[in-house]
Amino acid sequence: MAAATEEQLISEAKAGDQGAFKVLVERHMQQAYNVAYGFVNDHASAEDVAQEAFIRAFRSLPSFRGECEFATWLHRIVTNLSLNRVKQRQSYFARHVSLSEATEKASGDGEDGQPDLRAHIEQALHELPTLQRAVVILRHLDGLSTRQVSAILKCSEGTVKTHLFRGMKKLRVKLEYLRTEA
Repeated sequence: MAAATEEQLISEAKAGDQGAFKVLVERHMQQAYNVAYGFVNDHASAEDVAQEAFIRAFRSLPSFRGECEFATWLHRIVTNLSLNRVKQRQSYFARHVSLSEATEKASGDGEDGQPDLRAHIEQALHELPTLQRAVVILRHLDGLSTRQVSAILKCSEGTVKTHLFRGMKKLRVKLEYLRTEA
């Protein structure tokens, strides 16, 4: 079954073949996890989001019409769940943790005592408005095309380009201090 085409697997999974759906999960789990991690920035949360996405995909599979690729459809589910998780976390932090405490926790040093570049980038990325962050992650970190990001976020390609431009501009400004420190 591992050599089956995506369409065959989807058809068999729709007919109730759990083995076919398992193959779909195996083919797309790493990508789903990577997308989720890009948003939630936490391994356990990313695993939870990816698992929830597959549960929702399985439940919604009968309504999958094949108008887009399965990967794009799954990406949309993962993205929506990730954005919901981020909003919940932001709401929690807004009530319980000051911004300065959150920043101190996120800006750790690397093993050599130098600022951890990845932590700074992730912090700056997570300070972007939600839609800008989503577009930057999907387009640059996941390598999706503007058209694919447009399909996932259900917006026009022009909107994707606008949010990508604004998000990248804000990231450059937020990370400018790293250039001066280097």
